[in-house]
Amino acid sequence: MKNISTILIAGGGIGGLTAALCLARDGHQVRLLEQANDFSEAGAGIQLSPNCSRVLHALDLGPALQTSGFLPEATQFRHWRSGAVINESRLGQQTIETYGAPYYHIHRSDLLHILLTSARQDSNIELLTGSAVTGFSQTADKVIVSSNKRVFEGDALIGADGIHSTVRAGLWGPSKSRFTGNIAWRALVPTDQLPAGLIRPMSTVWWGPGKHFVHYYVRGGKYVNCVCVVEKSGWELESWTEPGDHRELKADFQGWHPDIQHLIDRADPTSLYKWALYDRDPMSAWGQSRISLLGDACHPTLPFMAQGAAMAIEDAAVLAGCLRNCLGNNTGTGQKSRMEISAGLKQYESLRKPRTKQIQLGSRRNATVFHLSGIKAWLRNRAAKAAGARTMDNLYRYNALTAAE
Repeated sequence: MKNISTILIAGGGIGGLTAALCLARDGHQVRLLEQANDFSEAGAGIQLSPNCSRVLHALDLGPALQTSGFLPEATQFRHWRSGAVINESRLGQQTIETYGAPYYHIHRSDLLHILLTSARQDSNIELLTGSAVTGFSQTADKVIVSSNKRVFEGDALIGADGIHSTVRAGLWGPSKSRFTGNIAWRALVPTDQLPAGLIRPMSTVWWGPGKHFVHYYVRGGKYVNCVCVVEKSGWELESWTEPGDHRELKADFQGWHPDIQHLIDRADPTSLYKWALYDRDPMSAWGQSRISLLGDACHPTLPFMAQGAAMAIEDAAVLAGCLRNCLGNNTGTGQKSRMEISAGLKQYESLRKPRTKQIQLGSRRNATVFHLSGIKAWLRNRAAKAAGARTMDNLYRYNALTAAE
C-alpha cells in the first residue's frame, strides 16, 4: 500500500482487535482505545464457523486456534425429552475440504488472548486501555476523538465498542431495543465431572417447547460450554455478568432429557450467569463520512445462529479490503488520499449491511423456530431432516477476504 493512514478504533473486543490486525497488515497505523483498564471478554464459549475462521487463518492465527480451540465433528439437533436426533451435519475434515477453513469451538477469553498477543507484537498497532471515548468530531480531512483528558487525531474512526456503543450513540442517538421474552443462561461444566462419553464431540442443540439448550466443548475439551434459553418474563436485565441461581436453572429444565440434567447438576456455580435477550432492528445507516461502525455496535445479533462474533470478524476483513481498494492505487499523500477513506467506508457499509441484516433477521426467526411445540414442532423437525446441511452452505461459503474485490 502506497498510502498509510491512521485509523482510530474504539473498543478492544474480538471485533476491534481483529480489525486492528487486518488494517495493520495493510500498513495502516492503528490506535485502539479500550475503555476498560484491561482487555477482557465477558461470556464463555464461542463458535467460529468457516466464514470467519478463514479470516483468522489469514492472520496466521491458525496454530494458536488449533491449540486453544476444539474441532467438533458435527452439529446436531435433538428432541428435548426423548433425545432423538432430528438433524446432524458433519463438520471436522469435511468442513475444511468443502469450505477451505475449519470450524472451531473456543472460549471467548482464549480467542481474545490470541488476538491480543498478535496485536501486541505488531508495531503498527498501539493499544491503549483506560481510554473510553467521551466525544468525537470530524473535519474534511480528519477525525478528532476525546478520551478522558486526551485528544487523538486520525484519518478515520471505527466504533467497535459493542452493543451499548458510544460511537453509535454519538452518530445516531440512543438505539431502540425490545425485550424478546427470552432469558439466556450460560455455564461451564468440567468434563472430568461427567460420565465418560456422555457429551459427544459436537455442537448439540436440544429443541423444546418455549426453550432450547446448546452445549459443546471448549478449551481443548476440558469444559463443556452450555447456553440455555428460556421464554419467561419478570427479569429483563441485559448484562453478560449477572450471576444466576442454580436452582432456577434446574427448575427451568425440569423434565428434560437425563443428559441435560447431568450437565445442569455438574455446572460450575461460579460460571453460571443469565441475561435478558434484547432485539434491535437492522440499522438503515451505519456511518457518516470518516466514521463507521463494526460488530455489535451496528448489527447486534441474537444468539440463535452462532454468528455474532463471526459477523464482526467478517466486518474487519471487508473493512480492510475496502480501504485497500480506495487507497491502494493512490500514490498521493495529500487531501485526495484522505478523502478516499470516506469512499472506502461507504463501500464497506454497502457490502456488509445486506449480509448482516440477513443474519440478524435469521437469528430473530430462529428464536421462534427453536421453541415451537405440537404439530408446528413436528413439521419443523420433518423439514430439518430433509434440509440436511444445505441451510448453512451459503453462510459458510462467504469469503470476507475477497468480498471487496
